[in-house]
Amino acid sequence: MESTVSKLRPFGMRDKIGYAMGDMGCNLSFSLVSSYMFLFYTQCIGLSAKHWAWIIVVSKVWDAINDVLIGGMVDRRRIGKKSKFMPWITIGSIGLVAFTVMIFTPVQSLPETGKILWCLLSYCLWSVAYTMINVPYGSLHSVITEDPKQRTTLSTFRSIGAGVAVVLVMILPKLIYEDNALSANRIFIVSIVFSVAAFFIFLAMRRLITERVVREDKVEKTGYISTVKSFFTNRALLGITIATIAVVIFYNSSMSVNNLVFQFYFNDAEKATLAMIASYIPLVAMMPFASVIVSKIGKKSFICISGIVSVVAGVLMLLLPITPDKKGMIIYVIGLMFVNVGCCVFQIIVWAIVADCIELSYRKKGVREEGSLYAIYSFFRKLSQGIGSAVVALALSSVGYVESSKVQSAAVSANIKNLYIILLVIGLAIMVVSMKFVYNISFKQEQEFGADKADNNELAG
Repeated sequence: MESTVSKLRPFGMRDKIGYAMGDMGCNLSFSLVSSYMFLFYTQCIGLSAKHWAWIIVVSKVWDAINDVLIGGMVDRRRIGKKSKFMPWITIGSIGLVAFTVMIFTPVQSLPETGKILWCLLSYCLWSVAYTMINVPYGSLHSVITEDPKQRTTLSTFRSIGAGVAVVLVMILPKLIYEDNALSANRIFIVSIVFSVAAFFIFLAMRRLITERVVREDKVEKTGYISTVKSFFTNRALLGITIATIAVVIFYNSSMSVNNLVFQFYFNDAEKATLAMIASYIPLVAMMPFASVIVSKIGKKSFICISGIVSVVAGVLMLLLPITPDKKGMIIYVIGLMFVNVGCCVFQIIVWAIVADCIELSYRKKGVREEGSLYAIYSFFRKLSQGIGSAVVALALSSVGYVESSKVQSAAVSANIKNLYIILLVIGLAIMVVSMKFVYNISFKQEQEFGADKADNNELAG
């Protein structure tokens, strides 16, 4: 038998909380870096947006490559006796502490070449540590449970953990801005606190999670070419990957632009906290009902319907008169709540969808390649982060944003606001099209996966 379910403590809330802690730890660092690294290096350290664009592309290409390499290592080299994935997470968490702090170390006194090299080196090292955590963590659900409904629940709790971290990052404008300007020393202190907290959260995750799915202790004899072929012949995996690329490039990567909207358009950087918290209200509201909705209409329909709602809301935001005053700010914040519906649903169930796609690959090929397939998916996700960061930096330059200036003209500030909304709409529209016309795991197939797993679990028991 290829796999069995061990007679251990039943799957329950302890596993859900433990798995949520994993993404909470990841996002304490990731959200801090993705939200403030660009602003830190352009506003505090003194790099130009054009320098940032090529630096982030180069570092993200490396980031994407090391995803595939580490994913292959996780599948082919077992460095722990009791767990395939946890030892890698432990090693990576140590590096994450050091390199998160290194990224936000104030080095504005270095010459320009020194600043560029410091930025590039610190981010590349950080990406290796983060990948060493994130790739095995993304595959960890496969050994916690084989039940698709329980995996959907784990995906939901993963989003909860990420959401908690994101909320903590959301309140940072109150702490790291001084006189409407980003403080290098304050964000440096925050990076220390967040990265150390993440380390202990990973330790807690390891204690809470029980790995129930026991597989034969052997290395799968598959090469990279075979795994790449599995990826590109899996239409469902391609569909969710295209959707992810769109969300990351146009949605996730543009989050820092929201800070600029409040800093320059509304002239109140600290109020960005309110917008970010309000935009995550749909995430909190839908999490308790995600599993029920998925069981009624399926993952694909859930994402497509919510995505269409978001696209319509974004178009309306572009047409509405959002003025740079309190009234306009209220309209802007409420509009973002509706625009975020589609992305929030995507974040809640995307990992369950990836698990379904990897399960489909196993059924076709008969070989377990969780780490490698997840790593290729993560490769495109990371590559998209680099492209997205470069797109955002160049787009800001194209609308007249001057990173070295503490004040932008009224026209440029309005352009930044419109740019942010346009980027969100583009990303969400591509997401909907890909899930509708490329992703091809039907609601019926999802139900069949669940029935098959239930039968297997009864036999294993």
